[in-house]
Amino acid sequence: MSKLSHLDDKGQAHMVDVSEKDVTTRSATAKGCVNMLPGTMVLLTSGAAKKGDVLATARIAGIMAAKKTSELIPLCHPLMIAKVSVDFETSPTCVNVTATVKVEGKTGVEMEALTACSIACLTIYDMLKAVDRGMTISDLRVTEKAGGKSGHYQAD
Repeated sequence: MSKLSHLDDKGQAHMVDVSEKDVTTRSATAKGCVNMLPGTMVLLTSGAAKKGDVLATARIAGIMAAKKTSELIPLCHPLMIAKVSVDFETSPTCVNVTATVKVEGKTGVEMEALTACSIACLTIYDMLKAVDRGMTISDLRVTEKAGGKSGHYQAD
């Protein structure tokens, strides 16, 4: 089992020192799903939601969230993010959300991708909760990571 990098020799939490790491191109993709009633999906896809364009708002929220990750998660480094994309695929009862973040830096962007995806999902919930309080958010996970010392990761 490998040592957790956010713990020092005494077991105390600390920010990892990345000063000796190489700057490389790094990217990460996270996915999640907002499950809803078919009627709620009709409101979303028809543009009839009272709060406006649900997916456009969720996209902006996800992008903004990626940029604020270090303010939300205590031991994350602030990063000069090069690119954030938030994309959606709909089915009759689910909005699949995919967030991808890229950086030229010394540390990965998995947390930024997860934050972008989760905030996009939460925004969808917020904008539709008046008609479907039973929506669920599920399957939030990193599906791909590239760059850095640990190399490429692809989920099954």
